[in-house]
Amino acid sequence: MSRLEGKIAVVTGASSGIGAACAVRLADAGARVIVAARREQRLIALRDEIVQRHGPESCGALEIDLRDRQDVRASVARIVDAGWGEVDILVNNAGLAAGLSDFPEGDFDDWDRMIDTNIKGLLNITRLLVPGMVARGGGHIVNIGSISGREVYPRGAVYCGTKYFVRALNRGLRLDTVGQGIRVTSIDPGMVDTEFSLVRFHGDADKARAVYDGMTPLAAEDVAEAVVWALDRPAHVNIEEILIMPTDQASTAVVHRK
Repeated sequence: MSRLEGKIAVVTGASSGIGAACAVRLADAGARVIVAARREQRLIALRDEIVQRHGPESCGALEIDLRDRQDVRASVARIVDAGWGEVDILVNNAGLAAGLSDFPEGDFDDWDRMIDTNIKGLLNITRLLVPGMVARGGGHIVNIGSISGREVYPRGAVYCGTKYFVRALNRGLRLDTVGQGIRVTSIDPGMVDTEFSLVRFHGDADKARAVYDGMTPLAAEDVAEAVVWALDRPAHVNIEEILIMPTDQASTAVVHRK
């Protein structure tokens, strides 16, 4: 039997890609999942898919803008008011890259999007859920980081900076909650075939496809499998970091293409 049976899990950025894959895998493992994101119709479709497989109590959908602290505060209250109870697991998947340019030509709007989502959004939801975990003496936060939080690549300084922040937050959370039953994990993938590049290039499908030309990237399900494995360890085991890379990728900048 999975240790996740009956646990309440919130997955952010769950309308596609890694977030959606994590939600499905968590539900398959017996968790009750709240899928959270801004794109309501996609959330509803994912919720309906999970409910069809696991029953009406298996999944709920929460439209939320993590960048808006008041919306996050109200959304956390709605989880409790809807009868879901207290959150045991938070998977912080929401994040994005916007633009790819040398720093002197960087776009301020792109920078704001990344900072507001990857840093402020992550802080908003985590800050509002962790106290409840501490009060109950247990909880698990999984942050989806990146190889870009370990290695900086040309034209990616600000995005990489937001992912370096995730690593710092993981360490800080562990230090500040040690002895209180809180586990903190970072799952750091390399190249994953999701909407990531499409968002980075502002909807330019040709540029997005070219990112993966001639190589085999990770799939969202590969990352979700690592997330669920880390969550399903015994309570005395904390998997602090997992770096998961495609076989064709050796670093942020070294990729084998056929």
